[in-house]
Amino acid sequence: MIAEEWVSWAVYLAALLAVWVPYGAARRRRFARSHAVLAESRALGLLEPASLHPKIDESECIGCASCIDACPEEDVLGLIDGKAHLVRAANCIGHGACKRACPVGAIELVFGTETRGVEIPLLETDFQTSVPGLFIAGELGGMGLIRNAVEQGRQAVESVRRLDGLGRGDQLDLLIVGAGPAGFSASLAAKAHGLRALTIEQEVLGGAVAHYPRGKIVMTGPMQLPLYGSVRLRETGKEALLELWREVERRTRPPIRYEERMTGIERSGVGFEVRTSRGSHRARAVLLAIGRRGTPRKLGVPGEELEKVVYRLIEPEQYRERRVLVVGGGDSALEAAATLAEDSRTEATISYRGSSFSRAKHKNRARVEEIAAAGRLRLLLGSEITGIESGTVHLRRSEREVSLPNDAVIVCAGGVLPTALLQAIGVAVETKYGTA
Repeated sequence: MIAEEWVSWAVYLAALLAVWVPYGAARRRRFARSHAVLAESRALGLLEPASLHPKIDESECIGCASCIDACPEEDVLGLIDGKAHLVRAANCIGHGACKRACPVGAIELVFGTETRGVEIPLLETDFQTSVPGLFIAGELGGMGLIRNAVEQGRQAVESVRRLDGLGRGDQLDLLIVGAGPAGFSASLAAKAHGLRALTIEQEVLGGAVAHYPRGKIVMTGPMQLPLYGSVRLRETGKEALLELWREVERRTRPPIRYEERMTGIERSGVGFEVRTSRGSHRARAVLLAIGRRGTPRKLGVPGEELEKVVYRLIEPEQYRERRVLVVGGGDSALEAAATLAEDSRTEATISYRGSSFSRAKHKNRARVEEIAAAGRLRLLLGSEITGIESGTVHLRRSEREVSLPNDAVIVCAGGVLPTALLQAIGVAVETKYGTA
């Protein structure tokens, strides 16, 4: 009997070891990789997230790695001393999948860090600002991912529907400013609910997406478009996404007026008066879905007013046989520089004041590094442009002045948050330092 018990225990122990030994070895390899990635991130300066990112409460984290497995990006999270950590924060693009996957609620999504603040308008959970009746959705509110912006636009309209005073008088129920992902979704939702709504867009359908470089891969996922239904896109180019939206627009015909730019907004009774480049509109509620890049950030250097200076790349072919300098260290700058450099007939250089492209996604950094290693793109890290002339551009690098022959300059330094516009009407704007 005793012998049989020992045999049973031996079988049980062998089965336990057969599971535990491989699990322990895999966990140790995961720990080692996480430490290596974190060390590399420190060395390369890749510890600052671009925008929305997870903040992990170590006292609550149980080290189950659910957040790591759920993250669709590479090497963002890792296990350090049995707890989840951001090991390559620069790769995080704010999916939020980690927060949803955490079984104990140890993850909070926040903006900014202790060392780098991010200006964000203060919003209620219904996307309403500190000014009643004025709503914000999408990138202006800190949500850059397309599918999340689409969902925010839809949800903001649901909030507008709960306002008093809709359907009264001759004013609109809702004026939507911007026809990017959030604004287009809101336009469809407003029509679906029978609201008296109008959307104005200063350029074309798609907003900032329409001005991405040709062929840019748009990272998106399944989303619901009002009046259309489920859209199951995982990874697609901007052209395919824009064609989908154009098809949805042709089918549903939401009231959108293009080439009409908002110039001002003020309270008018129980509602607002919005001034535009083509007149004015009165509305009970206003939804701002204008993004953060509408006004490009300028360099403030002599010669920036020259015609050869632009603030986005649209058609790479126009730069063939030309010497082009791209200025910036974010995704738009790296995408522009790589797109230009992949054409052997274009001489491309990228200038960035930082020591690494820490603000850009991993895929864009890897693409640029590969092209530079092949000798098709010149990298000028730690450089700052000081002046622009018709055939030359001047930079300062390592305390030395450098002049390069140049035919065109593309500045990709981000956009200026319309803080003055928001504050003029009373919208509270807060600088977030690692807070929700």
